[in-house]
Amino acid sequence: MNKQQELLNKAAMYDLLSGYYKYNDPSKHIHFYQKHLKYMNAAIREQQMDIYRASQPSYVRVLHAVPDAPNVDVYINANRVLRDVAFKDISDYLTLPAGKYHIDIYPAGTGVSTLISKKVKIEPGKVYTLAAAGTSNKLQLLPYLDDPAVPPGETKLKFIHLSPDAPSVDIGVKGGDTVFADISYKEASDYLTLTPMTVNLEARKAGTKDKVLDIPNVKLEPNQSYTVVAVGLVEGTPELEVLLLKG
Repeated sequence: MNKQQELLNKAAMYDLLSGYYKYNDPSKHIHFYQKHLKYMNAAIREQQMDIYRASQPSYVRVLHAVPDAPNVDVYINANRVLRDVAFKDISDYLTLPAGKYHIDIYPAGTGVSTLISKKVKIEPGKVYTLAAAGTSNKLQLLPYLDDPAVPPGETKLKFIHLSPDAPSVDIGVKGGDTVFADISYKEASDYLTLTPMTVNLEARKAGTKDKVLDIPNVKLEPNQSYTVVAVGLVEGTPELEVLLLKG
């Protein structure tokens, strides 16, 4: 049951109570009728907000995070929207109306056999990163919600683990406190709101002090959100590294 229906149900209940007391207790009649009006007005406002939200565009970008996959072309509903996307490339945000879309990813310059074919639902007013992840024999398209809104003068940071052979990790200040704990492959942390800074981070095997990767000189500027993404391989090439994305 959505919020508007809950409000309408309460309005209907108070309307019945108001009617019940109409002739034998005028004060209760007025009391419940006022509650009926309150919830009816709230339901109308919620309906107006639903209409407004449904009209808002959504934004989608694509990240190539498959270490052993070739460059790719990306199609949305059979229309090519991105060409020759290489490993570690991140597209600009594409503006899309809310709805259901069919995403096909092909080796660049071909259009015969898809590497990934997936239907995705895009909600109104939302911002997404769609990450092609995994390895060439087990590809996936993973959706992550972005939230670029930042409190004035502050910054935000989250972490996504997209290294298919890396263990679960903690992300922390180098030699210091943990910032994001126990993030496993394909998982994303929540955003953390921070004071703008430049900081040296490191990835550690979850629950230990065993360093997996240095993440030096992470510059977090005011009024900007960021996503740190682990890509590549612990064992093999391309080697494990991180991408610092805005958004």
